[in-house]
Formats: sequence, C-alpha cells, structure tokens
Amino acid sequence: FAYFVGNLSAEDFFSWGWRYPFFVAFAINVVALFARLRIVVTPEYTKLFEGQELEPTSVRETLRAEGRTVVLGAFAPLASFALFHMVTVFPLSWIFLFTREGPARFLVIETIGAFFGLAAIAISGFVADRVGRWPLLGGSAVAIAVFSGFAPQLLDGGFVGESVFMVLGFVLLGLSFGQSSGALASNFSKTYRYTGAALTSDLAWLFGAGFAPIVALFLSAHFGLISSGAYLLSGALCTLLALRLNQRLDRTPA
Repeated sequence: FAYFVGNLSAEDFFSWGWRYPFFVAFAINVVALFARLRIVVTPEYTKLFEGQELEPTSVRETLRAEGRTVVLGAFAPLASFALFHMVTVFPLSWIFLFTREGPARFLVIETIGAFFGLAAIAISGFVADRVGRWPLLGGSAVAIAVFSGFAPQLLDGGFVGESVFMVLGFVLLGLSFGQSSGALASNFSKTYRYTGAALTSDLAWLFGAGFAPIVALFLSAHFGLISSGAYLLSGALCTLLALRLNQRLDRTPA
C-alpha cells in the first residue's frame, strides 16, 4: 500500500491501484491455508481428534454448560484485540483525515512497527512459559493501560512521536496477542473446548476489535485525540476485570 500510495496519483490509486495489495494478501492466505492443513496431519492433532478434544458441540449446549467461561473469555483479551486496530486502521485514518501528512510515510512506519510486533509474538511464548499465560495477559493489560495515557500525544507528535507510538504499540500487541488464543481455550473442559474457543474468539473480536476503528475515530473527531486513549483504557480495564473474575473459577487451566 505504501508503494502504490506514494507512486500513483489519487485517481489511479482509487481506480485500480488499491486492488494490487489485496492480490498479495491472497497469496499470503494461500500459504496460511497450506500451513493450517499441515497441522491437521500431525500426530498431535490426530491424537487430540481421536480423544474427542476437537469435537464440536452445539452453541446452545456450550453456552448452557460453559456460558460464564465464554463471557469471561470474550472480555479477557479485549485490550489486545482493541489495540490491534488502534495501531493499524485507526491511526492511519486519523493521519489521512485530520493531518496534512500523506499516508505513504505512515504506512512505512506501520510496516516497521509490525516487524517489532512479530518479534514480540515469538518472545511472548518464552515469557508465558516462565510466568504463565494469564499473568502475561494481565501484565500486558496494565502496560496497555499505561500506554493509553500518552499514546494520543505520541500520535500527534510528528515523525518521532508516530514512530515511538507504532513501535511501542506493536510490541505490546505482540506480547498480549501472542497468548490470547491459548487463554481463550485453556479454561474450557475438553468436551466444550472446540466450540467454546471458536465462539469466544468470535465474540472477543466483535467487541474488542470489530468497532474499535470507527468508535475511536468518532470519539477523536468529536472530543479530541485524547479520547481515543480513554477508549483503549476502557478495553484494558475490561481485560483486568475479566482476569480478576477468572481467578475465582474453580477449574484449573489445562
């Protein structure tokens, strides 16, 4: 996107240039599909399937048996999922609509920040092995809450501020996002884990990320950029509350 936005006129970009990055994304999805199909044929996957740990159940039955876990699981990764769009879609929209800066440079900054995020995802696995997945999510939520306090000032701070905003945001995203999926599934019993994890993940994305860009942009346009930080803070508080309530569950994570 950065290449086409920076080298095409607005007319050419909106006419045909915007399509080409999606062609690249399609190729990436083919690779991702191949990787997922390879997972299916591994001995570990086969063992779980034969042990009926990957058997789906009805949504109604899952909610009746594990409704509390679904609700807590939907809110536990809220800070991470909200941050996802707060460092991708929202800042790009803000830069394009409310500043004189062109989007090409900011897209490059986002790309660099994304590489830091990839590294943080890998590191999150080692950290979770040492301190535990849920403590890592809790610590990440606290860090995201702190980040929300000065993130608007960074985003409005020119090239240096934008760069710091993206790198810090993606690092926090990688640390929390890397363990969110496992946290969603860990509290479900084996019978309901397959459907429960899928249902919880969908709800978490819906509430945490689905409306994040438009809500943050609406708040920023009407109440100033600082309100986007308050919105991110609300997601972090929801995560901390869900993690606190999760400690009271009797079930030990698998």
